[in-house]
Order: sequence, then C-alpha cells, then structure tokens
Amino acid sequence: MEINITCNDHFEDFVLDWNYKFYFLVGGYGSSKSYHVVQKLHLKLLQEKRLALVVREVYDTIRDSCFSLLQDVAVDMGIYDMLKFKTSPMQVTYPNGSKIIFKGMDKPAKLKSINGVSIIWVEECSEVKYEGFKELLGRLRHPTLSNHIILSENPIEKANWTYKHFFIDEENNKKILDDEKLYIERIIKTNNTYYHHSICDDNYFLPQDYIKELDNMKEYDPDLYRVARQGRFGINGTKVLPQFEMMDHDLVMAKVGSIPSRFYRAGMDFGFETSYNALVRIAIDDVNKDLYIYWEYYKNHMTDDKTAKEIDEFRVNKELIRAESA
Repeated sequence: MEINITCNDHFEDFVLDWNYKFYFLVGGYGSSKSYHVVQKLHLKLLQEKRLALVVREVYDTIRDSCFSLLQDVAVDMGIYDMLKFKTSPMQVTYPNGSKIIFKGMDKPAKLKSINGVSIIWVEECSEVKYEGFKELLGRLRHPTLSNHIILSENPIEKANWTYKHFFIDEENNKKILDDEKLYIERIIKTNNTYYHHSICDDNYFLPQDYIKELDNMKEYDPDLYRVARQGRFGINGTKVLPQFEMMDHDLVMAKVGSIPSRFYRAGMDFGFETSYNALVRIAIDDVNKDLYIYWEYYKNHMTDDKTAKEIDEFRVNKELIRAESA
C-alpha cells in the first residue's frame, strides 16, 4: 500500500511515535497541529484494527472541523477512496475494520455506551470540562491494545484545567512541567506524556501574508499575539482590574478599619456547576480611590439553602448583599 505523507519537519517524530499514553499538543494559530494529528490517526488505523473516538465539547462543531479535516488529509495522503465517510451518524471506516466515531461532551450520557476504544483525540481540549476529560479516561481501556489519548489546543489562560493538569497547579502546589521549558525545547517526553509545542513557522505550507498578519497582532492586541503567534499560555482579553495587588491581610484590615462604614459594600454573583457562588466584602477608600476586597466566599455545587446557612452571618448582622437578579 502506497501512502503519500507530506509532513512538516517539526511534526515528523510526533506522527510516528506511539510510545506514550498522553500526547499534548499546544501551539499558535496555523501551526498545523490538527492536520498532523489526523495524519497520525490515519496511519495507525490503517496499520492496526482499532476503534478511535474523536471528541469536542459541542458535537455540532465536529462536522466542519475534525470530520472535514479527516477527509481533506485522506485526499492528501491518497487514501480517500479506500475509506468510507458516513455522515449520519458521523463515522469513518477503514478497509481493515478500523473505525473512528465522534461524540460531543455536551451529551456525556452517550459516552457510557462506548466500549473498545483504544485511541481518543480531544480537539480544542481546553473547551472540554475537566470532569469530561476524566470521564474520557474511563472510556480508554482496551484490554490488549495500547491506549492513547491525544489532546490539541491553542493555549488560553493558566487557570484552565489543561494547564493545571499538564503543567503547573499553583493552588494545589503541584508542578508537572514548566511551560517555559517547553517553549524552548519544543518537544518533551516525560511522565508517560509527549508534549509538543508549535507555532506558525513550523508550518511550511502557510502563506506569508497569514504569518505577517499574526505578527501585526503584537501592535494592536498583545494578549492575542502571545496566544496566536507565540503559542503561549497566559491571560486572554482585557483584565477587569489590571492594577490588582495582593497585600498582607492584617495590612488590608488596617486600611479598611480607617474607612467610614458608609463605604462598605457586599456583592454576590450566583453559580452552581462550572461557575461559583462568589460573595465578597469590599471597602472603598474614597480619598485615595482604592478598593479593598477583604473577605470572600467562593464555592460551587451548592444549593441556595446550603449557601444561606454558610453565610448566615449576613442575616445575623443585618448586612445587605447586592446580588445579580438571576
């Protein structure tokens, strides 16, 4: 069987490597991450009879992204005519009996009926919830074949679960890998994980005017430039409080104690599943125009009756809470 492979140099090792359970690909726009994930899948499924699962957070986004790319890459590799692409439900079958099926994490109940999966590709994995990722790990349990999960994404904020799981989780004092090291070394293999970082310069087939436009982002949107051009994690968008500073609690309380009580406020935003019940006490220094946040309640998966008990001190103190109407 003759298969045509046109592979960017930086991805050649990744496409052929199957020695690790986790493959984590992160990089900037146009770096060809997804294209080479598809190459990798096609080659493996032609070589061995396997069942692969392709996942995105929302099922309806798969048809125009992953499914379409699987078709395009099959054409480039000269294997399109030997594969069968079915659209309802979406699936790809190979001449040796291998198959790719597709699921969205917005319908997690449908995952429970899946058995025999040995490869999972999670595209735009940062959009998938952490609970969903852990559910996928439970689906990956073929008894005789090696099991692999491939995750690909453009980097977003460091608060996302992908950064905390694969790099640094400061809240739990856990450090797996310094992302700055990955930006330098580009490929790192450790802890049964294959890390791969890429940028648009790694894609030889990208038009120069596209790269130029990414370069121009440095002038008008430095946060997007960091993500799109450099493929680095960080904070996206405009900060609501860009001048926010952490202070010693005793010092904060000393400052708050000198502020008249009429400048005290309590504000709350409701949440439950992903977002949180967030309640803060603040004080405004009207003279120096400083705002102090000196008390915080932050918890999710709480029904209103339980939350009311935990913040009962506001009722006892007859302290007004201003909250969103929803």
